[in-house]
Amino acid sequence: MGANRRPLYRTAGTTATYPVSTERNVMSASTREVAIAILHQNDKYLMQLRDDIPGIFYPGQWALFGGHIEPGESANAAIQRELFEEIGHAPPGLTTFRCYEDTHVIRHVYQAELSVNLDKLVLNEGWDMDLLSYGDIQRGDRYSQQAQQVRPLGTPHQRILLDFIAECRLKP
Repeated sequence: MGANRRPLYRTAGTTATYPVSTERNVMSASTREVAIAILHQNDKYLMQLRDDIPGIFYPGQWALFGGHIEPGESANAAIQRELFEEIGHAPPGLTTFRCYEDTHVIRHVYQAELSVNLDKLVLNEGWDMDLLSYGDIQRGDRYSQQAQQVRPLGTPHQRILLDFIAECRLKP
């Protein structure tokens, strides 16, 4: 990999890269690891509208469910824990989709079909949740009944979903 490129994601032994400035070439000591899940149902994708409060990542934006990996915890265990904490359900068929890295965060991305109806989930964290269409994801925003307004998708979450849709050909 060239000196001015950072890994963007890894999958099946390959790494795609994107350019970064040379002063950001080394991952910082404060790099965090998170596990997030793409949960899909009938060509729609479950997302959480994050609370609109200062001090959290992507406040007031649509994002994938998941969260930080505890010290000593595997990414696999973390995504199961986070999904149970946030929506009271973790699909049994979660599989690894891809790992995205940048200088601040490593995102372990899982995917599974959401086999229960939305009304069977309990939103324990966040402002709202909904199943977003390909059009919502492509456009980068979605109306929230709870917020009573259109809210943006978090940029990395939008990019991850577009990658997933393109790779898995789930686009309608």
